[in-house]
Amino acid sequence: MSDVNAIHNLVQKRNELKNEIAKIIVGQDEVVDQILICIFSAGHVLLVGVPGLAKTLLVNTLSRALGLDFKRIQFTPDLMPSDILGSEILDENRQFRFSKGPVFSNIILADEINRTPPKTQAALLEAMQERSVTIAGHNYKLDLPYFVLATQNPIEQEGTYPLPEAQLDRFMFAVKLEYPSFEEEVEVVKRTTSNANAQVEALFSAQEIIDFQQLIRRIPVADNVIEYAVKLVGKTRPKSALATDYVNSYLDWGAGPRASQNLILAAKTHAAFQGKFSPDIEDVQAVAVGILRHRIIKNYKADAEGITEEMIIAKLL
Repeated sequence: MSDVNAIHNLVQKRNELKNEIAKIIVGQDEVVDQILICIFSAGHVLLVGVPGLAKTLLVNTLSRALGLDFKRIQFTPDLMPSDILGSEILDENRQFRFSKGPVFSNIILADEINRTPPKTQAALLEAMQERSVTIAGHNYKLDLPYFVLATQNPIEQEGTYPLPEAQLDRFMFAVKLEYPSFEEEVEVVKRTTSNANAQVEALFSAQEIIDFQQLIRRIPVADNVIEYAVKLVGKTRPKSALATDYVNSYLDWGAGPRASQNLILAAKTHAAFQGKFSPDIEDVQAVAVGILRHRIIKNYKADAEGITEEMIIAKLL
């Protein structure tokens, strides 16, 4: 199949996928779009929102519609790295063998990732970046496609550990979940308090998803679009040549080169979802907030004046 036909196929499959998810999930259109961009760009997503917004249900529905294995890890203060990765155990023949942990799955839901100390959070780092884990000197490859979807309660809540910057940077998108509208909440209550039981069909095979991820990589990008993305990220870095007075006033740290890479990858996927064969500057702008919001660090002045990350990014765009 030519790449042109493959992109038409991707548009059709993505629309079918959204319809399948809508059987279970009410609203959350923008959230679903960003997660799908992330999956087909081979990235990871951090979902930020208060409890009870159907984050787990969304991931479960998504994994069924994608036809992928799914495991949920509930992060708690006493969770150990071996609870995630697995450990060496002594079998009945007195031989050590490796017992795989829940990290060995296609889709991992890291639920309330900021409830666990940094040592355990870091256990996911190698898996997210290298798609492999190292235990007792042995390296184990993870099955592809591999996708971590972490949920996080707002940091102000009790008993949370902020994620380190290195870990935050591994997430392509940080997606904020808002409360549903009045109409959406009415629909949620109707669906969840009756016997209605919608079935989700699996629309993809693992290999199909990998093929689409490789297709996204092959999409060409004009130099001016790449330069726009790199400049946009450069503008977030205080005291740099591109930084404005506004950024110098309100930011302590800006985004690193991984943000530039993710902007282009996500812009390619965003363009492909619209049936376009190459992204333009509008595609970069469409994905910028989700990619930059967790990579810029505000200072005390911004907090005191009620300036949000989204306001800063809007100003840069």
